Amino acid sequence: MSLLNTIMLAGDLAKAGGAIGAGAAAIGAGIGIGQIGKGAVEAIARQPEAMSDIRANMILTAAFVEGVALFAVIVGFLAMVL
Repeated sequence: MSLLNTIMLAGDLAKAGGAIGAGAAAIGAGIGIGQIGKGAVEAIARQPEAMSDIRANMILTAAFVEGVALFAVIVGFLAMVL
């Protein structure tokens, strides 16, 4: 196999890895936010008087998860493009 074919094959593997990584990041974020919501609903059911504090913490944590997931998806897309 020539050097050019090896470089092209490595580029295809990087594109596939980037696509898989972006998809895994999106799936992981969805699962994580689902777990956050589940925990918040259970906590509110146990302590209804703390609902506003629990909701605020849930939204903040979900925003952090979304931010990390967006960063991971962008890195995955960059791996496919570059």
